[in-house]
Amino acid sequence: MSLTVLNVAYPFAGVGPNAVGGAEQVLTALDTALMKGGHRSIVLASEDSIVAGTHWRMPKEVGTIDRHVRSRFWVLYREAIEEIRRRFNVDLVHLHGIDFHAYCPQDGATLVTLHLPIAWYPEDSLRYTRPGLWMNCVSTSQARAAPEGIRLLPPIVNGVDVDALSYRHARRNFALFLGRICPEKGVHVAIEAARSAEVPLLIAGKVFPYKAHQQYFEARIEPQLGSGCRYIGALDFARKRRFLASAGCLLLPSLAEETSSLVAMEAMACGTPVIAFRRGALSEIISHGRTGFLVEDAAEMAEAILIADEIDPDLCRSEARARFPSEAMCAAYLERYRDLALHRAAAE
Repeated sequence: MSLTVLNVAYPFAGVGPNAVGGAEQVLTALDTALMKGGHRSIVLASEDSIVAGTHWRMPKEVGTIDRHVRSRFWVLYREAIEEIRRRFNVDLVHLHGIDFHAYCPQDGATLVTLHLPIAWYPEDSLRYTRPGLWMNCVSTSQARAAPEGIRLLPPIVNGVDVDALSYRHARRNFALFLGRICPEKGVHVAIEAARSAEVPLLIAGKVFPYKAHQQYFEARIEPQLGSGCRYIGALDFARKRRFLASAGCLLLPSLAEETSSLVAMEAMACGTPVIAFRRGALSEIISHGRTGFLVEDAAEMAEAILIADEIDPDLCRSEARARFPSEAMCAAYLERYRDLALHRAAAE
């Protein structure tokens, strides 16, 4: 059964091989898998995106993202989704943005993947229901946090391109933080832990154009940069792979209930141990003492940095290959697409 699937990206983050966010990386993998499987993939995303299928280009916002900008983009995305559905015989719409409720189609088979912590979504949007609309989480812990009564399918665990990440590089004595530069990711905690362990820290990631993120970087991170702590910006895939493979460890001191962590999976695929706070799905991904360490605070993180070299890199790689291959994630989504499209066809 050949499908036509419309994947709708979050309006303010591009998709493609060098995508920064987890949701955008998942969407990129699904777009590629659909095309390889002989299906039609349509991706509604910002104009700076790179897709394998048909790219329906939307403007990229270059200024600060506030409520006025969001409202304007929501109208554009609602109109674009309806136009695409008129032009193509779309079997299923797959929404990935936290703001999905603002442009969710009113009918037809629709899947919403909840990539972010459940508490971040307006409860009204989670409880919105209609025939043909379903939601899924990306981890068991995230699904447990979902309110009762929502149309929730079993979770599909995220995955990464393990083969592309199986990259060996000489280890160097530095810790790495890689992720969004924002308060909930705990970048300031990573700085504190690395400084306490007397190990150099490289900080990689994007500062998105949200006022709170920019203020956090300017007030909490930038003043601490210098000897032993360096900010290297956002990384494309090749540089990300190189830094992950050469780091002594990856630090994830998240202060939010993480729903998943592609970067933890990527680090493991590179053979690099992950030291993380025990928040949300991080305890599902990291095997304490085998592929990294789960800690409670900056002091414990500093202690773990000093023993990170006790973790076997080959064990990290084998566990990533066994548990988090992108192929398994994509196969699960394609099966879900077929099921929901058949459900739609049967209802017509």
